[in-house]
Amino acid sequence: MESRIKILGHPVHPMLIVFPLGLFATAVIFDIIYLVSGEGNWTLVAFYMIGAGVVGALLAAVTGILEWRHIPKSRARRLGLWHGLLNGAVVTLFAISWVIRSDAPAAPDTLALLLSFAGAVVSLIAAWLGGELVYRLRVGVDDEANLDASPSI
Repeated sequence: MESRIKILGHPVHPMLIVFPLGLFATAVIFDIIYLVSGEGNWTLVAFYMIGAGVVGALLAAVTGILEWRHIPKSRARRLGLWHGLLNGAVVTLFAISWVIRSDAPAAPDTLALLLSFAGAVVSLIAAWLGGELVYRLRVGVDDEANLDASPSI
């Protein structure tokens, strides 16, 4: 099933998801460095990464929802729903962590850290489902895709 939202022949949703995933993952890594080092600059940067990740995730969600609406009733549609719901949970966990951190970004409390760690774990499950949709069920893959396909532009 071919993607409906494209730029220069490529689906937009996978272009957008790399930003929030990368920002959230790096924020978690910086939180871990903070826990090891005690240096608050790491969590200060993580705070801004989480904020940017939430904005990026909301943009990616719009394209994901628009694409999901066109999947016919099938296993792919059910997995797509779970993929979206889990990603919604990821954004919620990170957003709550961000709000909790807002008073003292360089010294987050334990709950803020636990929420971002939980968000990272849930994001792995959601990302696996996204991979299942694309690589197993061919959702978003060009109908003409093959090893010798013509250029997309």
